[in-house]
Amino acid sequence: MSSVQVPDATDIHQFAATEINPSAREAGQSMLFDLGQIDVSWDEPLDTLWAFMTPATRPNYSLPMLRDIRLWQTEAKRLFDEGALPARYMVLGSRFPGVFNLGGDLELFAGCIERGDLAGLVKYGHACIDVVHRAWRNADMPLISIALAQGDALGGGFEALLCFDVVVAERSARFGLPEMLFGLFPGMGAYSILARKLGRRMAERMILSGKVYTAEEMYDMGVVTILAEDGEGEQAVRDYIVGNRPHHAGHVGVFEAGRRVDPIEYSELKDIVENWAATALKLDPKDLRMMRRLASAQTRLTK
Repeated sequence: MSSVQVPDATDIHQFAATEINPSAREAGQSMLFDLGQIDVSWDEPLDTLWAFMTPATRPNYSLPMLRDIRLWQTEAKRLFDEGALPARYMVLGSRFPGVFNLGGDLELFAGCIERGDLAGLVKYGHACIDVVHRAWRNADMPLISIALAQGDALGGGFEALLCFDVVVAERSARFGLPEMLFGLFPGMGAYSILARKLGRRMAERMILSGKVYTAEEMYDMGVVTILAEDGEGEQAVRDYIVGNRPHHAGHVGVFEAGRRVDPIEYSELKDIVENWAATALKLDPKDLRMMRRLASAQTRLTK
């Protein structure tokens, strides 16, 4: 059995202070295609930057995964601005079988709660909303972002997926916000994004129920853009891109208009995540036991 290292408060604070190596920037080098937990490739014929999460342990948003996503976003933007990456589409999927992403690092949450480490929870939350806010804005590039769900997107995994312009989901994928199972709520953007996409009442219903939805249900609600058969998700993305290319500028304009009409300010996400962190410290021992059981279930997926 392999052991799973749980980040402590020091790891969280070190992550919060980590920046991209400035010497690599000055030398014109890029880590974009050499990330530890994301497999990135450039598809020149389709003007598409493909990225697939390849988690080393649990398929969640661990600190290393968050770091690599931030690098993916910022380095793609840098190369785009320099004219080295003429991307028109940006795709994010996962290579973990049956999982897009299962959300926040529950072991980290439980450890912070047990220590009463409010600062650690807040710093982790800020790291999450940093990448969520960039994803919502497509990293400030005039392109179309596509999420490819070939497996379950739960909790923070669902929050992240909601940021994309287009969601392609294979039929067996499931989606939901199960945080209410352990007395918490999704604090990294779910309410903000769902309220804009589906309205506040539906957002609250989804969050408070903790229900897990099928891909077909999400398609009927308008969250999933394209419903694909299992194993056909990547081809569905390619077909969408080929069909969209003649109208790319117009589609980009529509999605940008939507973000302008109903913007999400970073300060909104920051306020919510800080409320989330304060709420987490109020969880009782029964909730913590449930949180750790769910974390253990995630770990078993890697065995």
